[in-house]
Amino acid sequence: MVPGSEGLSALGGVGPGGAAPSRFPIPSRAQLLYCAAMVTREEILVLGLTAGVVGSLVGGLMLGIGLGLVINGAHAGWLLVLPAAPAAGGLGLLLARKLARKLNPG
Repeated sequence: MVPGSEGLSALGGVGPGGAAPSRFPIPSRAQLLYCAAMVTREEILVLGLTAGVVGSLVGGLMLGIGLGLVINGAHAGWLLVLPAAPAAGGLGLLLARKLARKLNPG
């Protein structure tokens, strides 16, 4: 081996033993596990859209029904109005945890 040519195999030169390196090396098991645990752009987009739509529907429904009850004099409607926003956000949190569990089953 020529002194100073240690990095040639990584740059596309001749590798150890005189064999030309592959242009597409086979990834190791650790690299495959790392790639499998990455969140894709699609999953983030679907999570955001799903959390937004479901949260809006549930929170809006709780808010609408609760305010309707309060306006008609039933003070029990406040039990629906006050937790409307946290309930909507909690659904997004549950969806995010579901995605994290799917990516890391251990």
